Amino acid sequence: MLFTYIVCFSVECYLYKQVSQRVSSKTFRIFSKIINTNPLGFQYTTPMKKILMVCLGNICRSPLAEGILKSKVDTSKIEVRSAGTGGWHVGELPDPRSIEVAQQHGLDITDQRGKQFSTYDFEIYDHIFVMDTSNYRDVVKLATSPSEKEKVQLILDEIYPGEKRDVPDPYHGGDEGFEKVYQMLDAACEKIATRL
Repeated sequence: MLFTYIVCFSVECYLYKQVSQRVSSKTFRIFSKIINTNPLGFQYTTPMKKILMVCLGNICRSPLAEGILKSKVDTSKIEVRSAGTGGWHVGELPDPRSIEVAQQHGLDITDQRGKQFSTYDFEIYDHIFVMDTSNYRDVVKLATSPSEKEKVQLILDEIYPGEKRDVPDPYHGGDEGFEKVYQMLDAACEKIATRL
């Protein structure tokens, strides 16, 4: 009897580690019932919702969007990351002007590093918010199914539904452009946070 419990518990721990972050809690519960485990009342958790913010280079707009949304949600339940459609700034800090405007609003985004969007991100993230129509086209063309395309949305559609408005790229502008971008993203992220 003791041997059976040890084997069942070992199997359950392995399944939890391998499966819990990849399938829904409902699927995992069904899996547990099939093998008739959980002799010690082992607890499983609901997988985190995962959000990805995407712009061109992942140094100006999407790092701000990541930082803003993180400040508005419970990060133990919702994961927020960002990426760029281009790979020029992989591994780099956000633009100093994005860092500065974030700091002016009490946010620290210096833990972020540039990442390039990949097709694998469709498997990882539940929602993909892009900053402009160019980003939208670049991301959607990498989708391999309708369900992947449905994950992609212009972030300003949150506050201007159906208007297809862009968050302007402030890279070649002055500091004022970064503040305007911050305000746009803050309003959009507020909407996102309320429905997550």
